[in-house]
Amino acid sequence: MTDTPDPAVAPDIASLSFEAAMGELETIVRRLESGDVSLEESVTLYERGHALRGHCEARLAAAQARIEQVSLGADGRPTGTTPFGEG
Repeated sequence: MTDTPDPAVAPDIASLSFEAAMGELETIVRRLESGDVSLEESVTLYERGHALRGHCEARLAAAQARIEQVSLGADGRPTGTTPFGEG
């Protein structure tokens, strides 16, 4: 058995949690770095990894937006905290 995700069996990326997507992405990176996969399989893994990276970036951006929303007061002004990623 192989660690390579079968596109017909692999979970839909949009349904993955951030942690699950990162775990799968780490597995893909290890497989590609090992050099033990064929060219065709490497391309398939790269495509899946690229999609997973985009999914993770979107999930992080959504989390950042939620954190910044929480740090706003009822009047829409910052509550004295610095925006996510600053400071």
